[in-house]
Amino acid sequence: MNPIRVYADTSVFGGVFDEEFAESSLAFFNAVRRGRFRLVVSVVVQDELEDAPPEVRELFEEMRREAEIVDPSEDVVALQKAYLDAEILGSTWETDALHVALATAASCRLIVSWNFKHIVHYRKIPMYNEVNAARGFAPLAIHSPSEVVDEDE
Repeated sequence: MNPIRVYADTSVFGGVFDEEFAESSLAFFNAVRRGRFRLVVSVVVQDELEDAPPEVRELFEEMRREAEIVDPSEDVVALQKAYLDAEILGSTWETDALHVALATAASCRLIVSWNFKHIVHYRKIPMYNEVNAARGFAPLAIHSPSEVVDEDE
């Protein structure tokens, strides 16, 4: 079985070292290591982690060796702008829109995040996918790591 292409945003890396999110974040990265998921990250995640604690940066460096790294292209920036124009998010949160656009344009089936306000939100998910469909992109499943790992992982 081919692994599921999944984009992990910055919050998932930090989640490994946060008591509230550690168990599911670790289980997600273990599933990546076992080949269940094909990890996709971006230079945006890398940039956001520049000032993170050393253990978070070390985890990112370890995981990115196996990951596909994507960059914001013109298509990605146009998709990000479409999310903002659709008022899914305000311009203050343009980086969150960029994460969703990167995952979408990279043909990921799934994005995982602990950002429940701007990404993993029941009202915003259909709005992202409405914009995606209008621009010819496949739907994107948006979940927290706890929703995509099995209890035995």
